[in-house]
Amino acid sequence: MTGDLTSITAGAGDHSLEELIQRIRVLKKDMNALILAHYYTVPEIQQVADIVGDSLALARAAENNDAAVIVFAGVYFMAETAKILNPDKQVLMPDTYAGCPLADSCPAEEFMKFKQQYPGAIVVTYINSTADIKALSDITCTSSNAEQIIRQIPEGQQIIFGPDRNLGSYISRKLGRNMILWQGYCYVHDAFSERYILKACQEYPGAELIAHPECREEVLRHAAFTGSTKALLDYTVSSSADQFIVATEPGILYEMRKRSPQKKFIPAPKDPENPFSVCTQMKQNTLEKLYQCMLNRKPEINIDETLRLASLDSIRKMLAMTPV
Repeated sequence: MTGDLTSITAGAGDHSLEELIQRIRVLKKDMNALILAHYYTVPEIQQVADIVGDSLALARAAENNDAAVIVFAGVYFMAETAKILNPDKQVLMPDTYAGCPLADSCPAEEFMKFKQQYPGAIVVTYINSTADIKALSDITCTSSNAEQIIRQIPEGQQIIFGPDRNLGSYISRKLGRNMILWQGYCYVHDAFSERYILKACQEYPGAELIAHPECREEVLRHAAFTGSTKALLDYTVSSSADQFIVATEPGILYEMRKRSPQKKFIPAPKDPENPFSVCTQMKQNTLEKLYQCMLNRKPEINIDETLRLASLDSIRKMLAMTPV
């Protein structure tokens, strides 16, 4: 530690937001750390991050950097992916209990049995999955590049797609590919219902509905635009519309408002009977936890080398199939 850090060894709980941000910046410089954050984290995390992005952008950032330490503010599979790509770097995460229920809904043993029913199939799995599932897969994908990757697989080739059935169904409909789908889903996006989406459209008749492909088909059919988190963000910048109803995790609204302050962004309403359209796991990443994990260099992400190598290939294939 350098002398600059003498004053930050005390707990940060009694300090202002500005002081805490400054302490993190000093630590980051001293550690030669790269802070990665997903768009769904809280605004103050996004403020201190070096790169804020979706899963594809963050995977690329994790692969191509000169940092000695990667600090990943997201959910567990994201930090795990960073470690798979960087075995010789220390990877830290503010809260290792920030998991992904979608990833957890696809146990490796059950997925193996599912896969064995279709011995000739190519397995394409969403990055929202564990290292065990990536190790059982041929190619990993994200919502940003799933369509691009499926297009590169020859027509007639059987494809298993998992674990998100809504994303798989969307790609299947769009490309006319009859894929075999694992029946998992993201509880955040699956919570949006047609009934309440249509109510919002009636309440804001001048607004465009934009939606993430993890939403149910009944919601997507009403969307003016469907795309990944990054695609939704880019669309709001380029669109001539000045109001948007946004059917994805509302953390992205921070960046949307930042890039287009003159426009209005309305979080798509929750179904009162299924009020889970906020990712509580992403919100477990707090500025205090980020500071403490950097200060103490833990929790640290470690992965068995055999599993790392087995899961690396599907990630490498994804990156090779989606050149920048």
